[in-house]
Amino acid sequence: MQNIPSVDLSDFLSNDPIRKEKFVNEIGSAFENIGFVALKGHFLDQNLVEKLYNEIKAFFNLPLATKKSYEIPEIGGQRGYVSFGKEHAKGRKEGDLKEFWHFGQYVDQNSKYASEYPANVFVNELPGFNTVGKEAYQMLEKTGIYVLRALALHLGLDEFYFDKYANEGNSILRPIHYPPITVEPENAIRAAAHGDINLITLLMGAQGKGLQVQNHDGEWIDAIAQDDELVINVGDMLSRHTNNRLKSTIHQVVNPPRELWGTSRYSVPFFMHPVSDMPLNCLENCIDSENPKQFEDITAGDFLYERLVDLGLIKK
Repeated sequence: MQNIPSVDLSDFLSNDPIRKEKFVNEIGSAFENIGFVALKGHFLDQNLVEKLYNEIKAFFNLPLATKKSYEIPEIGGQRGYVSFGKEHAKGRKEGDLKEFWHFGQYVDQNSKYASEYPANVFVNELPGFNTVGKEAYQMLEKTGIYVLRALALHLGLDEFYFDKYANEGNSILRPIHYPPITVEPENAIRAAAHGDINLITLLMGAQGKGLQVQNHDGEWIDAIAQDDELVINVGDMLSRHTNNRLKSTIHQVVNPPRELWGTSRYSVPFFMHPVSDMPLNCLENCIDSENPKQFEDITAGDFLYERLVDLGLIKK
């Protein structure tokens, strides 16, 4: 397999039970075998995608001092700007060759989670950045809810099992800029090999080479999506909750060939997190004599805190 399987969400959204079952089987099988799919038929239209990329490029082109005025280190980079080289993969000390921004959840002030989530940071220089970012966040969240519904059916759960955890979840939209490489990197790449923390990740911007997925034989496979596709992968929270039935696959973003060092790369992952009080305890129907329970009980909030410390974004 040179690339990742492709599935079409319109099959799941159709009123045809055969097409719906086909999607459930295809995405379930892909997530059990490699942990990644390319997804067509999502809720992001091309016009919104173009507007988002225009706003993202405009933001990262702002002077460094302006960008740094939106950096809030005391909240572990959960909102606003995170500067170049600040984040590193678990187990590595070299910072990744990237800078990024975080949009977070939009909840009603009466929500039980309102006091838990930091406020989103407003970029005064680019009002469109904020409005387009919010719209993209909500369309990706909507897409993710339907993907989780399909996975719930695949796992033998009620179709809407994940809704109560994903709605108002601690999800993050992260526009990333990988700047041009100007000097030979010392043991650093754009994003070192890692697994994601969350339930699922929905990624915009995997239309060219760079993102690689590690298969079960330890080989790196290029994950390249078509123009109308998102790349979706399983995160560690979902892998843990399903007792590793759904695989959280190691992936990386490698440096381009030297002749392309002078170019920027942009990508926009949506990290779909549940609410902090979701128990990530292994599902009973994913435990049997051949697959004994592999993980201790923990809540999503406690697991996230542990991982942010691992990534260097929170200092103990």
